[in-house]
Amino acid sequence: MGDVLGWRCKFGVMGPSTNTVVQPDFDMMRPAGVTNHYSRIFTPNADAVSNETFRAGAELIGRNTLDAVRSVMTCNPDALVMGMSAVTFFDGARGADRFVKEVEDLSGLKISVGSHACTAALNAHGGVKRIAVMSPYWPAMNIEVARYFADMGFSVVRDTAFRCTSWTDIAAQTPARCVQGIKEIDGDDVDAIVQVGTNLSMVKLAAMAELWLGKPVIAINVATYWHALRSRGITDKVEGCGSLLERF
Repeated sequence: MGDVLGWRCKFGVMGPSTNTVVQPDFDMMRPAGVTNHYSRIFTPNADAVSNETFRAGAELIGRNTLDAVRSVMTCNPDALVMGMSAVTFFDGARGADRFVKEVEDLSGLKISVGSHACTAALNAHGGVKRIAVMSPYWPAMNIEVARYFADMGFSVVRDTAFRCTSWTDIAAQTPARCVQGIKEIDGDDVDAIVQVGTNLSMVKLAAMAELWLGKPVIAINVATYWHALRSRGITDKVEGCGSLLERF
């Protein structure tokens, strides 16, 4: 007998314990018969994040991820979804592949991660070569994001980093601040905008931005959950969360 509520798919979702956006975002995009089961990665809420400390803090989250994987495996999920993006961009495409392999070797399940999901999303739209990136990170982390996208064949024309000073501060960034960030990086030389940082609330705003910009605006939580659904053969269209879930 299958799961009564998750009769189509049960996703095990790993996200930082400080993250308050991924869980409601993923539930907002969840089709009937699909359930999300959140496993919190222990994350001290550093209150002085900087260029120098960001990577160390994110790497700690990465090291604690496997414990969260072991925990969520007890509910017998069908696939895994990574609800934290920074660690999936470290060291370019090879680093992303290494992270995926480590989790999949431990769990025996496929995992959708933010970096590769964004690549798949950009390729689904087609014709995208030049992108702009918006993050709640610090510039040193944006360099890692640009390195990854360069490995995948994209050129990062511009980027902006909000320089949030704690992990929970990311979720406090207002829609007005995000609109300002989009305006800072958009231009005629940009084919698409990518927002990274899963604790930044951008699902609905990115969908609206696509309407006024006339180009793809990829919110990483949308890309990641879309990738997870499509990887399981679930093709339901979800309205109100952007063109990715509505068209592809």
